[in-house]
Amino acid sequence: MGFLDDAKKKVSDAVDKHGDKIDQGIDKAAAFADEKTGGKHTDKIANATGKARDALDKLDGKDDDLGEGRRPGSAR
Repeated sequence: MGFLDDAKKKVSDAVDKHGDKIDQGIDKAAAFADEKTGGKHTDKIANATGKARDALDKLDGKDDDLGEGRRPGSAR
């Protein structure tokens, strides 16, 4: 197993164990950015948040890292 394979496995394991905490961090970062921009870029922040969640969920090739209703494109 090469270095990159080992690193990907470690990241995937971390996402599996702590995906909910990472998801909460994404929410906090989005809320902070929205507040600091005065809501001027809410749509762009929401788009970036969805992409971040999508990337998080794809890290291990499974669609299981985010809770129900938290999938990109789903209603909250």
